[in-house]
Formats: sequence, structure tokens, C-alpha cells
Amino acid sequence: MNWSRFLAILIKEFSQIRRDRLTFAMMVAVPIAQLILFGYAINTDPKHLPLAAVIADESEFSRSFIAALENSEYFRITHRPRSETEGNRLLEQGRVQFVLVIPPDFSRRLVRGEHPAMLFAADATDPAAAGNALAALNGIGNQALSRNLTGPLAHLQATDAPFEIRVQRRYNPEGLSRYNIVPGLIGVILTMTMVMMTGLAMTRERERGTMENLLATPARPIEVMVGKIAPYILIGYVQVAVVLAAARLLFDVPMVGSLALLSVALVVFMAANLAVGFTFSTIAKNQLQAMQLTFFFFLPSLLLSGFMFPFRGMPQWAQAIGEVLPLTHFLRIVRGILLKGNQLPDIIPNLWPIGAFMLAAGIIALARYRQTLD
Repeated sequence: MNWSRFLAILIKEFSQIRRDRLTFAMMVAVPIAQLILFGYAINTDPKHLPLAAVIADESEFSRSFIAALENSEYFRITHRPRSETEGNRLLEQGRVQFVLVIPPDFSRRLVRGEHPAMLFAADATDPAAAGNALAALNGIGNQALSRNLTGPLAHLQATDAPFEIRVQRRYNPEGLSRYNIVPGLIGVILTMTMVMMTGLAMTRERERGTMENLLATPARPIEVMVGKIAPYILIGYVQVAVVLAAARLLFDVPMVGSLALLSVALVVFMAANLAVGFTFSTIAKNQLQAMQLTFFFFLPSLLLSGFMFPFRGMPQWAQAIGEVLPLTHFLRIVRGILLKGNQLPDIIPNLWPIGAFMLAAGIIALARYRQTLD
């Protein structure tokens, strides 16, 4: 062991690290990002979940039950629809997690001791998001009316609640996690492969020296960009076909909605991710840096989109970041189409943010590419 040669090699390596600033930044930024996301953003017990309350009986009993729901911190009344149909519409669109329906004769039947029932419908496409809230519902029902059932109504206070809560787990009655995970894998796989393949394709040309030949051609930046992206869209459709076939044949995932509508959403989603990969290719100097940038984009997409952890369980700042990511909106689209049978008006609120992200990423990619040309 020659210590002088060892010291020379050591100094050379530190000099290379200092020159490769992007790699060094990734080495520092990725652990910090993981620490923040896992430490602050991830929550497996979501609370303050949005609930639509259809109250046809405005009585002291219904008001006490609503107050008990909000005091539990699991539920937050966000909508007061006039009918059950309107409440179901909110549930289909994913704007609320639960719908509570109190019938018009609830208080009258309760006073008579007829054990009336109220409906509590839950969006069970993500079993983890609603599981703890539904588990706490029975305890809330037993305690909610304890202060109202006094005097002549004291005999209604028994071991069980004097009314019945009929829970409906819609779109996934058995609470199977594969109904939630397998459709979401379409978005996760596309996010990883589309960004990575495009980024590597451009940097590979730069490393092989063929980038100069491409820059010497009269092809405009938009033509190069579209020409690079188009083949990978076809590859993405092959990936989606494989996942959908496996979802149906192996996991028996229901496919209620239109696959043609899903194909339209897929074009926009894949184009958005390919534009990100093209942007990374204009920043990275080699394939290693392109891989690092891909991972730095994929990590928050995976954790903040609602794929691994309930989206509504995250703090507001994490949800704000998640709303910017295309994967967040695509997960809502693919689960809504396959499990709920959503139509075009239902997915528009999540489709246009993906389109806006695609446009922004495309503009940045073209601007960066022009700088490379100069």
C-alpha cells in the first residue's frame, strides 16, 4: 500500500465529485427529501375526511350526531346536498369520502323506539383511507345521543345505539387492496418508465456523439421533441395493455368504465411524463445524472400521489405539492373509470391539471433545447 498514490487517487475522486455538482446535489437532496416526506407527510391514520351530509330531518338528534362526527376528528362536513342523488354524485366524483343520509322520519321513529336507520356510504376504492374512520363509527353512534336521551327518553339508552347505521362500502365492498393498488400501478409504471426512457435516450445520444449530428439537421426543437416522444407513447400503451390484462385475468379487478376514455387520459398523462424526461435530458450531462433526476422526480410522485398512503391523510403543504404532480390526478382518473364508471365530465377536473403540467413541462423542455442548440 503506497500512501502517496492512495492520496493522489483520493484527491482525484474529490475533484471529480466537486466538478459533478448535480450528482453531489442528488446525494444530499435525496436523503433530505426522504426524511421530510416520511417524517412529516406520511400519515396512515387520515382524519378530517370530507363528508356530505344529506339531512332530511333537522332535529336535535341529527344535530347531535353531526356534532359527534366532527368531534371525533375523523370527519369534516364539507357539503350539504339537498338529495341523496346529489350526495352520490359527489362520492362518484371523489369530492367527498363519505355520504351521510338521515331520513325525514328519523327523530319521530327514534322517539317511538322503532330503531330507525341512517345510511352511511363510503368511497372504499382506497380501503386504507376509510378504514379507521369506519371503525370509529360504531363508538360514535353509541355515544352521540347520550345527552339527548334523558327524562322520558332515558329508556332508549341501552347497550346498543337506539338507531342503526347502515354502512355501504361502495366500489369495493370487500375492501380488497388489489382493487386500489393494481389500477394505480398503471400510473406508477408509466411515470417511472416514461421519464427514465426519454431522459436516457437523449443523454445516450450525447454520450455517443450522435447529438451533434442531430443538432446539425434542419429539424426544429418541437419536431425533435415530438419525434422522440411518439415512439414511447406506443410503448406505454403496450405496458398498459399488459397491466390491464393481468388486472382482469389474475386479480379480477372490475372494469366498469370506458377503456376508450382511459386511452384518451393516457395520452395526456404519458405526454406529460415524457416532457419531464425530455427536460431532464437537457439538464443531465450523462445517463447517470438522468437516472438521478428521474429518481428525484419519481420519489415524491410515489409518496405524495396517494398511491402508497392516503392522500387526505397528509398535511396541507404535502397535498399542495401532490396536486401539482400528474400521477396524483391520474390515479383518481384510472380508479374512477375502472371502479366507479366515471364519464368524461367526471374526469375533467383531474384531466386539465395533467394537461397544464404537460404544457408547462413542454415549454421548459423546448426552451432548454434551444439553449443547447445555441
